[in-house]
Amino acid sequence: HTLPSEILPHNADGSKSSAEIAEEEDVLVLKKSNFDEALQAHPNILVEFYAPWCGHCKALAPEYAKAAGMLKAEGSEIRLGKVDATEETELAQEYGVRGYPTIKFFKGGEKESPKEYSAGRQADDIVSWLKKRTGLAVTILAEVTEAESLIADNEVAVIGFFKDAESAGAKAFEKAAEATDDIPFAMTSDDGVYSKFEVSKDSVVLFKKFDEGRNTFDGELTKEKLLAFVKANQLPLVIEFTEQTAPKIFGGDIKSHILMFLPKAASDFQDKMDQFKKAAEGFKGRILFIFIDSDVDDNQRILEFFGLKKEECPAVRLITLEDEMTKYKPESDSITAEGITEFCTMFTEGKLKPHLMSQDIPEDWDKSPVKVLVGKNFEEVAFDPAKNVFVEFYAPWCGHCKQLAPIWEKLGEKYKDSADTIVAKMDSTANEIEAVKVHSFPTLKFFPAGDERKVIDYNGERTLEGFTKFLESGGKEGGEMSLLNKSDHYSSTI
Repeated sequence: HTLPSEILPHNADGSKSSAEIAEEEDVLVLKKSNFDEALQAHPNILVEFYAPWCGHCKALAPEYAKAAGMLKAEGSEIRLGKVDATEETELAQEYGVRGYPTIKFFKGGEKESPKEYSAGRQADDIVSWLKKRTGLAVTILAEVTEAESLIADNEVAVIGFFKDAESAGAKAFEKAAEATDDIPFAMTSDDGVYSKFEVSKDSVVLFKKFDEGRNTFDGELTKEKLLAFVKANQLPLVIEFTEQTAPKIFGGDIKSHILMFLPKAASDFQDKMDQFKKAAEGFKGRILFIFIDSDVDDNQRILEFFGLKKEECPAVRLITLEDEMTKYKPESDSITAEGITEFCTMFTEGKLKPHLMSQDIPEDWDKSPVKVLVGKNFEEVAFDPAKNVFVEFYAPWCGHCKQLAPIWEKLGEKYKDSADTIVAKMDSTANEIEAVKVHSFPTLKFFPAGDERKVIDYNGERTLEGFTKFLESGGKEGGEMSLLNKSDHYSSTI
């Protein structure tokens, strides 16, 4: 329980002292009222913006608290804080919070442009990321035991073997280290370390606890080439999708992902995994190969996003997370190294056509006051030059959509006999269209009559009165011209 503010200690100038910042399990409880003060008192602070109802936030909470405790126990000046974004809406808006949890690092007491946290969700991941952001980018290894400890304690570690720390190669290594957030970089000139790891000349070695165990850099030592080398080798050839690996998958530099959906319990699981892994070798650093256990309940939302049902697995899909999110589907469902390699090669050469999902057109799609649109009939209905079409893009699992449903039905009733106005809905989890990218639910868009193929976003009140005013004003009251921006709901399914 926090004390009433009037009995808190005050500073000499009459301002309240930092005793006001409450803590829960070593994590500072931050609000708009104490945020600036917290940044002044603690120059390096990691802040989680969370929602009390969010499952991922609840899963993170014990690890986040553990990380805060670990740093505190070491006497570190780095602190962890949390903001309930559902209460502190102004703060959340100021820092562009769109999903939960959003975690940002404020360094040196600077309020502006904090760094997005992008590493794993375990306490160790959090602590090592923070130390990397605040300490020296490169640690010096003076003897074999130090090198062995570094390799033993980290999933991935990069060691530069340089006899001369002032050489051009060593300087490039330091620059690459400064640009890498989540992997420790160390340097050594010790003969014992050289011989222990069988290194005979200056070089850079990436040590890892998977696949080949180590990779040696080959080529001209520049910052860019070293970063490309680390990017290509720091992740397993095939990553299993889990809550822990999700930040590495979405926060990484590789924006093209191929996903294999397969139950782990399948009798031929290992064979298919070997084929998938074999294909992955040819696309290191270009395409991320991801395995999703299609039997896991938490993964059903992702299957749904790709229009897949459990019984259709094994299946393979490819997605790009560039400006426009695009999905691709192979012609064959069989999983062989040759087939996957050919599919990925065609993708890298720009020879694949995007795969757009659509349900079949229901026979009675236009019989109810609210018309049912799917991918296959969307274009001709929404862009009918003689009609004004108001569409709700929804997800069956979305609570806000369920709340809106009775109001949307009433709106449909109101306009069911109109000659030029149609009220419609489309399940965006099962249907995709090129003209509209949906990135939150429900999304309401208006397609006015005419040949210009205009799209107007509805941003007004979600009431019958608000919708009616909007339609009667020709899409002016409560609407704005749509900028068709990218969809991000593959990553927000996590």
